Amino acid sequence: MTLAISPQARDALEGWLASARALKGAAENTLTAYRTDVLDFIAFMTQHHGGTQGLGPLSRLTVTDMRAWMAHLRGGGAGSRSMARKLSAVKSFYRWLAEREGFEPTAVLSTRSPKFQKKLPRPLSEDAARAMIDTVELQSQKGWIGARDAAVITLLYGCGLRISEALGLKGRDLPLGEVLRIVGKGGKERIVPVLPVARSAMARYLAACPYPPEDEGPIFRGARGGALNPRLVQKVTEQARLQLGLPATATPHAMRHSFATHLLEAGGDLRAIQELLGHASLSTTQAYTSVDTLHLMKVYAATHPKAG
Repeated sequence: MTLAISPQARDALEGWLASARALKGAAENTLTAYRTDVLDFIAFMTQHHGGTQGLGPLSRLTVTDMRAWMAHLRGGGAGSRSMARKLSAVKSFYRWLAEREGFEPTAVLSTRSPKFQKKLPRPLSEDAARAMIDTVELQSQKGWIGARDAAVITLLYGCGLRISEALGLKGRDLPLGEVLRIVGKGGKERIVPVLPVARSAMARYLAACPYPPEDEGPIFRGARGGALNPRLVQKVTEQARLQLGLPATATPHAMRHSFATHLLEAGGDLRAIQELLGHASLSTTQAYTSVDTLHLMKVYAATHPKAG
C-alpha cells in the first residue's frame, strides 16, 4: 500500500523525521518506528479514500476517518498499547504538519488513545540482584567472557544504566573514576557515581579481555572482537535467572529498576534518583520504583518535619 503514497506526503514525513532527529534528538530506532507507523496510517487513508493522499486530503481528515483507522487497527489484532503508540506518532506528525501547512488538525489530535494497563517494572530483591551478577559470570566457559558479562550487569545495577548506555561505553571512558558521564536518550547528559564494586568488576574484565581498548572502540567486545550484541546480554541473563529460579521479569532492564528501588528503600530522594536514571519526568521514575506503601509511610514518619 505504501507505494501509493504521494511524493508530497512522503517528503512531509521525511521532513518531520528530520526535525525529530535534529530538535528532539530522537534515537534511530524510535525514528524507524515513527516512519513505519505514519506510513501505515497514510497508506490506510489512501486505501480508505480510494486515491493517493497528498497534503490536501491529509489536511481534511475527519473524526470518522480516524475512527475507521482505529477500527482497522483493532480488527488487525493490534493491542491497546500498540494502538496508543501508533496514534501518538500520528498526532506528533500532524502537529508538525499542521503548523507547517497552516491547517486545523483537531480531528486527529482529538482522537482518544485506547486505555491500557501499564505494566509496572518488577525489580529484584537485593539478594537476587547480587546472585544474578554472580551467576551470570558462570555461564561461559571462557573466563574473560564471564567477567565481561558480570561487568555489564554490575553497571546496570550499580550505576542504573540502560543496556544501550553500558554497551555504548568506549575506550575513551577509561579508566573509570568515581563518576561517569553518560549520554542517554535524546542526547541528554547525566553524571552517575561509579561504586567501587563496579570499578572492580570492570578492572577484572579489562585485565582478562584479549582485545585492548581503543579510544573510539567499544569497551565491551563480543567473542570475535566486535561490539557486544545486547541480545547476548539478554540471553546470559535468561540462563542465570533460570538457574536461580527467578521469574521471567528478571531481565537486564530489571537490574536498572532494582537500582532505583533499592536506592529509594534506603532513603534516597526521588528527584535525585530521577537525575541518576536520566528520566525527563518524575512520573517515569515513580513507575520504575517498587516500594510498598508501608515502607513509604515509615520513611515519611521518620523524615517529615511535621510527622511527629
